[in-house]
Amino acid sequence: MRRIEEFWIEFYPPAVEDDEPKTSGLLSLIYDVADSIKGAVIVVFLVFALMFRAIGVDGDSMFPTLNDGDWVAISGVTVNVERGDIVVLTQPWERNVPIIKRVIAVGGDVVDIDFDSHEVFVNGMKIDEPYISEPTSVNYDVQFPLTVDEGKLFVMGDNRNVSLDSRSSKIGLIDERYVFGKALGRIYPTGEWEIYDN
Repeated sequence: MRRIEEFWIEFYPPAVEDDEPKTSGLLSLIYDVADSIKGAVIVVFLVFALMFRAIGVDGDSMFPTLNDGDWVAISGVTVNVERGDIVVLTQPWERNVPIIKRVIAVGGDVVDIDFDSHEVFVNGMKIDEPYISEPTSVNYDVQFPLTVDEGKLFVMGDNRNVSLDSRSSKIGLIDERYVFGKALGRIYPTGEWEIYDN
């Protein structure tokens, strides 16, 4: 009878010298910090791209709240629009550019403007308007009282006697689907973020 023996030999390859010098601890730390900053910049960019947008104000229709040349941050997601909100609108009109106005009334509201006493009423109640530049005295071709259709908005600029807005059939009632975003605050000039009275 033949005897079979098995032998196992373990083979360890010789260590290969690393030709590249090892990175120092400081250099490694710098790479880690740079990688973290890159990640943070990407996150901030995505947040601003998806949730916020910057829009430049062109014209004086929202004075004194917003001035020509101001930049505002607007929400990039659809929001519920309420009376008093400042919104950017893309509804087509003769100039075919977005406009920024204040929401005075929403669907189902009844708007009335007394151009003699310069008072604006919504659902029979005079609204307090500390944000306007001067009393409302300019009338266009829309007849009041006016009932706002469901899904529509009645908007006016804060600089009432300069603003072309829902008082004119050129603008008219705004379909809520054309609300590009709600203004959140002023980006430029810096240090003047607040645009709503608290």
